[in-house]
Amino acid sequence: MITSEEFFDKLRFQLEKKLPFVAYKKPSTPTGEIKAFLQSNSETYKILNFSESGFVFAPFAANKPKFLIPAAQSEFLETNIDLSEIDKDFRNSSIAEIEVETARKQHVALVEKGIEQIKKGIFKKVVLSRRESVKLQGRDSIKIFQELLQLYPTALVYIWFHPETGLWLGATPETLLEIERNRFKTMALAGTVKYAGEMEVVWGQKEKQEQQFVTDSIMENLKPFVEKIEKSHPFTAKAGNLLHLKTNISGFLYPESQDLGKLISVIHPTPAICGLPKEPAKNFILENENYDREYYSGFLGELNLKKEIKRSGNRRNQENQAYASIITTSNLFVNLRCMKFEEKQAVLFVGGGITKDSDPEAEWVETQNKAETMKAVLLK
Repeated sequence: MITSEEFFDKLRFQLEKKLPFVAYKKPSTPTGEIKAFLQSNSETYKILNFSESGFVFAPFAANKPKFLIPAAQSEFLETNIDLSEIDKDFRNSSIAEIEVETARKQHVALVEKGIEQIKKGIFKKVVLSRRESVKLQGRDSIKIFQELLQLYPTALVYIWFHPETGLWLGATPETLLEIERNRFKTMALAGTVKYAGEMEVVWGQKEKQEQQFVTDSIMENLKPFVEKIEKSHPFTAKAGNLLHLKTNISGFLYPESQDLGKLISVIHPTPAICGLPKEPAKNFILENENYDREYYSGFLGELNLKKEIKRSGNRRNQENQAYASIITTSNLFVNLRCMKFEEKQAVLFVGGGITKDSDPEAEWVETQNKAETMKAVLLK
């Protein structure tokens, strides 16, 4: 493990050389523990069948390239950072009112069109999103990454660079899939309100229905692959300045069902970032959002990494220490609350789930709330 200063210096050097790298903190790791893969060459590696090992960065559209930073061709780094030392002086963003009003009208019209299609029975739910550009004002991407670490202690916080994809940063609260041996974990995450100092929320019918759609779809899609599956009751979870309805889903896979590519194909994109049924919702998104989501609402994370499992360390089991096992694990996350750096601006991606009970104006406000923390970091 190296010092945090050395860690961030190495990231900056890698970025200057324009070599692929990723640095990240997982939700399950202790606060301040950060990892990185720094690719040692300029080769481009892509996912072929999900048997590869490294860190994957995949787009929303399944037919577009999924990039890999391979573990075998990378330097692996770990460090700890004292997040309390990061400057917390964030301020509200200031975007020209005429730009906001234009964006509001466009998004409200898009949501209204989506509701019309739901009422016609084309789909039950669709997730509609928009882009928002913010001038960078000379902000350093590595510093912004550090600030996101402080703001989102319970999220997957990352900075990713690849010549083929550009520079991305994000803080996502949503797990796509975790696999260790034959055990898996995922989640249904839907419904959003702004955090106002209290975790107690009276969720409306729209949010409850949206959450149920996501949960039921994931449970149904995974049935053919699992010998056991269970879910928690929905509960309120905090992510940055937002609260969501969340259901944890876990279980055990059949031995013959541990094909990661097949598993991903049946659950991604989930109803939480696409809609239900998947295909008509996805087609509506592609035909009506009028922009390319790229890697927003795609997925990213550790793919087939080796992990050592040690036996009990008590005296009677000292002999067994030599028999610690090596297992393969994958930890994948949906790419939400993210931004892409383009020249002197950052492009933010935000969206929300639309059902028959959606209020178009309220959906616009939800996207503003989701963009708020990212904009505050950018416009410090």
